[in-house]
Amino acid sequence: MMKLVMFLWSLLMVVVSVRVSGYPVEDLVNKLPGQPEVEFKQYAGYVDVDVKAGRSLFYYFVEAVVDPHLKPLTLWLNGGPGCSSVGGGAFTELGPFYPRADGRGLRINKFSWNRVSNLLFVESPAGVGWSYSNRTSDYTTGDERTANDMRVFLMRWYEKFPEFKLHDLFLTGESYAGHYIPQLATALLKHNKYSTDFKFKIKGVAIGNPLLKLDRDAPATYEFFWSHGMISDELGLTIMNQCDFEDYAFSSPHNVSKSCNGAIAEANRVVGDYINSYDVILDVCYPSIVEQELRLRKLATKMSIGVDVCMTYERRFYFNLHEVQQALHANRTNLPYRWSMCSDVLDYNNTDGNINILPLLKTIISHKIPVWIFSGDQDSVVPLLGSRTLVRELAHEMKHSITVPYRAWFYKDQVGGWMTEYGNLLTFATVRGAAHMVPYAQPGRALQLFESFVKGQRLPNITQTSF
Repeated sequence: MMKLVMFLWSLLMVVVSVRVSGYPVEDLVNKLPGQPEVEFKQYAGYVDVDVKAGRSLFYYFVEAVVDPHLKPLTLWLNGGPGCSSVGGGAFTELGPFYPRADGRGLRINKFSWNRVSNLLFVESPAGVGWSYSNRTSDYTTGDERTANDMRVFLMRWYEKFPEFKLHDLFLTGESYAGHYIPQLATALLKHNKYSTDFKFKIKGVAIGNPLLKLDRDAPATYEFFWSHGMISDELGLTIMNQCDFEDYAFSSPHNVSKSCNGAIAEANRVVGDYINSYDVILDVCYPSIVEQELRLRKLATKMSIGVDVCMTYERRFYFNLHEVQQALHANRTNLPYRWSMCSDVLDYNNTDGNINILPLLKTIISHKIPVWIFSGDQDSVVPLLGSRTLVRELAHEMKHSITVPYRAWFYKDQVGGWMTEYGNLLTFATVRGAAHMVPYAQPGRALQLFESFVKGQRLPNITQTSF
């Protein structure tokens, strides 16, 4: 009898402990296949955002390496629209692991952002990765529902992890997250305005190579081609003189003059398929060779200036292993398609990309929330040339003066990039040698930038080396 009482008492203590800590044991990831040993905990699973429709978003959460109870919470969203934040941010860029070259295991990312913060990655909207809806019409969606579903997701995720309601929240992402993150931030601010109970503790917004205003971001691509010697003077001048990008739209990107259409088509042909437009200095991966190597379990990898350019294929192979999905508590409905980085089932509103995001950034800054826009300087898809101009125009519109003149910042005694600051709340920074996916190509410099952002510090402008 005494043994039974002791057993029941122990069981009660476990239940109470789980309830107090708020950690959902059913979502605990004990260990991923081929994963190195780590000290921090990982969680993964689903949060229902519309029970009636059966719409549910998949998440992956990793604690900070040290003192997670004292560290902030950072949400990261990839763009697309329709690309996976778990596949991109978590396992290719800033999470604790990268896929191994054989596609069957993981290796440590020593520059993971969980050295600074707890990290939350969400496959959003439904139809991306392992996120799903039982109502297939939900796969026809757009910015408004994506933002609202993410607001509901966060509210319900906090029910799983209630202690994080007290932690500072940073909203981050890249690319089309230039839409996702500001729209989510304004939705959370609206919630805060009317809530008499819980309020989100938003402490900062940071977006890398973001789509903010298409009629400025689009011409920047061809300015980048021209300035980097990828197209001729004649072609560059034709595009700049003949193309009125104010009429450029996602729904009809070639609704411009015939001469402009021809010049754009010729520019794209000259740049060609053997350049990675997301990082023009990286070599390209030949997937047929890589997939053959994966099937044969070869331990070779393709490296370009220290970057595994075939990581995307290795990641896809890994995520489609049954044992990996089991460990992550993923694919609980046995989806009729394989996991892929960007969704083939999503029908995203192709006019939402035309929305001007600058007014939303203005609203966020007006709430005294710092906004950082950072750009990998080797990206031709959303180049720094457009982002820098838009940040300056936003600062001018808000009458924010320059608080840090344009200057270099440093990482390990080398220039990490260049930066400027307006009104103490709006920062623009480049990351030297980085891609569209900044932490992928320059993980050390990206971690330096993120740590400065989270700690509310300016990027370092001195080097310890004297010349």
